[in-house]
Amino acid sequence: NMGYAMAGDLTKKQDEYFPFATAVKTWGQSFSRMGIRYEKSQMNLDLLDRDGKYSNGFCHWTVPAFTKGDGTWVPAVTNFTSLALPSQPGSGQTALATLMHEGGHAAHFANVNQGSPLFSQERAPTSVAYAETQSMTLDSLCDDAAWLARYAKNQSGERMPWSLVQEAIDQKRPYASFMVRAMLAVPFFEKALYELPEDQLTAEKVLELADEVENDIQGGLSARPLLSVPHILSDEASAYYHGYVLAEMAVHQNREYFMKKFPDQGIVDNPEVGPMLTKGYWNPGNAEMFLDLVERFTGEPLSCKAWVKELSTPIDEVIASEKKDYDAAVAAPERDDPVELNMQMRLVHGDETIADSNDGGFDAACEKFKSWVNAKYSSKM
Repeated sequence: NMGYAMAGDLTKKQDEYFPFATAVKTWGQSFSRMGIRYEKSQMNLDLLDRDGKYSNGFCHWTVPAFTKGDGTWVPAVTNFTSLALPSQPGSGQTALATLMHEGGHAAHFANVNQGSPLFSQERAPTSVAYAETQSMTLDSLCDDAAWLARYAKNQSGERMPWSLVQEAIDQKRPYASFMVRAMLAVPFFEKALYELPEDQLTAEKVLELADEVENDIQGGLSARPLLSVPHILSDEASAYYHGYVLAEMAVHQNREYFMKKFPDQGIVDNPEVGPMLTKGYWNPGNAEMFLDLVERFTGEPLSCKAWVKELSTPIDEVIASEKKDYDAAVAAPERDDPVELNMQMRLVHGDETIADSNDGGFDAACEKFKSWVNAKYSSKM
């Protein structure tokens, strides 16, 4: 069981440092301090599971951002949903990762500044690789020791100890290459499937093909069978999973670029990160090609070099580097500056409005959400 081998009871040990009720504020603080702004957009966040709710998280835009011909700015309207169960161990950590990821998508599309909504909508010619690079670059911070030291705190404000950060590295790092193989298996299967002669296209042959790809690329049958990957089965998402692989390459290339440019400050809480992403990646929308944007931003053509370098780094070197970043984050002064994202945030549960940042600001909305969650789920937690 790869999932258990990578985590085991680590999720339970870390759980108290990711309280679900404070996840929204933590996301807001992290993005605000990186200088990320949403250009007057509206975000409707429906984060908790309930009976009858669509069983997948997503972020979609009912109004794409663009500039009209007369110069008037039309801000984005975003609907953002997830399936959190606050009483379930790991729900807070999952919620934060989801907020960092989908919030990254929302920041990207809120900042596309072109003369038509066609440049800021999520369908073609907007590429999966381009869109996912933005969200995955930001959610990658959730595993950084510097980010954990500043943001992984329990309800009493106590930060996650280094011992748990190191335990996560020790348990997950050795399996990183297996996760790469699992990611690669999906597009290789799709390639083989769509190249299959039509007279061989039977249910038995498709199952056999999936097993062959898993054995060839993952070294054996996968704990997550290929045919359980929803992208393969959905017409709107089929044959695009390779975009996640290209995006992961770009994520590591972006991170390497940032760390070279800011060797002391890094990425976490660096106020230059948001404006750089906005100008370099987000403003153009799909008016420019993904590969061109990556090369212009990082100064190098897209490649797997940074990703392979990270995978090849000995674990003792990783631990030493992360410990240095953790200690520096602990030594930094505590901050309690108000969250500024330049957006309206509505926290909802179906038809119920829990909180609205237009009524008292972002921090007040987060406090209302925290009280609502604690009142609704405290007996189950």
